[in-house]
Amino acid sequence: MNSRKITALLLSSAMALSVLTGCGGVNKDKTVATLNGEPVKLGVANFAARFGQAGADDFYTAYFGKNVWTSDLYGNGTTGQDNFKDSVMDSLEDMYVLQLHMDEYNVSITDDEKAAITAAAAQLMEDNSKDAINALGATQEIVEEYLTLETIQSKMKAAIVAGADTNVTDEEAKTGAYSYVGISKTTHQDESGNTVDYTDEEKEELAAKVADFAKAAKEDGLDAAAEDAGYTVSTGTFTQEDDSVDDNLLAALKNLKEGEVTDVIEADNGYYVAKVVSLLDRDATDTKKESIVSQRKSDQYQSICKKWKKKTDIKVHKKVWNTISFADQGVTVKSTTEDTDTSSDSSSK
Repeated sequence: MNSRKITALLLSSAMALSVLTGCGGVNKDKTVATLNGEPVKLGVANFAARFGQAGADDFYTAYFGKNVWTSDLYGNGTTGQDNFKDSVMDSLEDMYVLQLHMDEYNVSITDDEKAAITAAAAQLMEDNSKDAINALGATQEIVEEYLTLETIQSKMKAAIVAGADTNVTDEEAKTGAYSYVGISKTTHQDESGNTVDYTDEEKEELAAKVADFAKAAKEDGLDAAAEDAGYTVSTGTFTQEDDSVDDNLLAALKNLKEGEVTDVIEADNGYYVAKVVSLLDRDATDTKKESIVSQRKSDQYQSICKKWKKKTDIKVHKKVWNTISFADQGVTVKSTTEDTDTSSDSSSK
């Protein structure tokens, strides 16, 4: 199937400048879903799916191969297309549900935003060939509706998360800093540079060597002992509950004062010897605060969306939604520096 370029200039606050390729078309006026009895047209859903497909196609194909959309990527009996389209429909449901609740947050689309949406949609229609527009399933009305939904979602999200608690104490975000030496107890490099397993005898020798190293680290300092032993010192941070740090190591760090060095910490595949550099690292703690606030905002937004969706009567017409096939119609992102049509195949039946 021949591919054709689509140069898509979309509203800056909602979409980015993109160039797409594809071919095909759908019955845009069919109802693909209803929310409280109000129809969602297939044209809007198809546009959302194709634009999303365009952004994801190159990435997924690079990792999973050209059959990405028809393959069972996760071993759960569903194809890449199924999973992606589920995500698209879920996002569309969010957008339409948020639109129903605009008054609750005093959100509206300004005249300037309406003008920008109209201009962006018109630019897309002007910049692309008829075949390209058909591939994307775009009309002036469809693009305007989708951009309006994107804009509403953006403004509603900003309004919703504005109510999130942004006060985070140092104690809540307390993040310490440590330096450490990690030593594998399963493999090592031989004289030829090959990775080989330790023998039982070598493991015993290693355990004794690490014990001596830990003793020296307590007496002479971690950095000096590591240099003498030929080990590399790494750095890290830790919170009071930190899944990224080995459980045994974390427990030891939490029980030390600044400057103190741990005993030998044995993990599943190795040993650690560590020093607490700071119990409250200012930069790391401030970064953790930002992360906590970001998570609170995300949780608040997701919680409200979930509550509203649960109270909304949403019905998806699966037979209509299934008419959109990524395998039968390909859409891919192309470089904006290209300005002539090509006849390369981006997908085939």
